[in-house]
Amino acid sequence: MYNRLKDLREDSDKSQKEIAEIIKTSCAYYGAYELGKRDIPFERVIELAKYYDVSLDYIAGRTNDKGGLSIDQDEKKLLALFRRLNRQQRNLILELLNELRRDASTRN
Repeated sequence: MYNRLKDLREDSDKSQKEIAEIIKTSCAYYGAYELGKRDIPFERVIELAKYYDVSLDYIAGRTNDKGGLSIDQDEKKLLALFRRLNRQQRNLILELLNELRRDASTRN
């Protein structure tokens, strides 16, 4: 994670002091975060993710995709509706989607 913090900062042509000011900490603390000598509070990691417009997973090194999971508005609506369903309803939707996928693959 610490290498990612440094890389993101350098890619944005910012100094440690500038980033420290953005996340409301001292330059010494921020420098220690980049070196891995001090654990960075989660709230500050969130602020950095917002500032750099990257996902928390990217900062944590869990993915190389800076955007993390990106979904469009229709997908967000589907996900919101799906989350409101009970287990039985979810299973029905999943069965229907699988059937639609099988049907589409036989047509091609």
